[in-house]
Amino acid sequence: MITRKPGIAFDLDGTMIDNNEYHILSWQEFYKRRSRTFTSEEFVAHFNGKTNADVLKYVFHPNLTPEENKQYTEEKEAIYRDIYAAHIHPVNGLISLLETLHNAEIPMVIATSGIPVNISFMFDHIPVRHFFKAVINSTHITHGKPHPEIYEIAAKELEIPPSRCIAFEDSVSGVLSAKQAGFAVIALTTTHKAEELDQADLIVKDFTEVTLEIIYDLINPRIF
Repeated sequence: MITRKPGIAFDLDGTMIDNNEYHILSWQEFYKRRSRTFTSEEFVAHFNGKTNADVLKYVFHPNLTPEENKQYTEEKEAIYRDIYAAHIHPVNGLISLLETLHNAEIPMVIATSGIPVNISFMFDHIPVRHFFKAVINSTHITHGKPHPEIYEIAAKELEIPPSRCIAFEDSVSGVLSAKQAGFAVIALTTTHKAEELDQADLIVKDFTEVTLEIIYDLINPRIF
């Protein structure tokens, strides 16, 4: 059997860092300033995996101006960074897996709905930028997850057909996005229960459960 190398795309929030609790806390503060109540159930149902532009349309109304979107985004994300700075750390097994994939010369990108300032914030605390060919973020896309656009771009950056690409995701919208783009998906249960992620090809607790053999087994049967 001919073994071909895969390409790997990592979601960031909830996947590389288990930060959704802190996004929930920051949205709660954002809502509190407006005398509204925010719940973790609302986050899972309407926020996780989405771009801020899409989320803010839900929070306020669909006709927000670019200036309003920028203002609200900057406010909410500043709250998030203040809350999370003292707690940031990678999901278990991430660094080891990145080193394994790098040593195997497997190309990697990040495909996140996040904004550049938060991505830089993550790299400042977890210096892993050098592992990735590209970092695709909300400024590079027109349609947020579950639309496949971000993973279609990821495949082009990886220079590997989608049928040989794997996405690591934590959200239902992210899993759907990657699957619609033709990727195999490994989902982490950092945010959702396993039964909610049943469209993924493999469901794991964290990166300690992922090996190079598992990655190759996911994509090689797909090339015949």
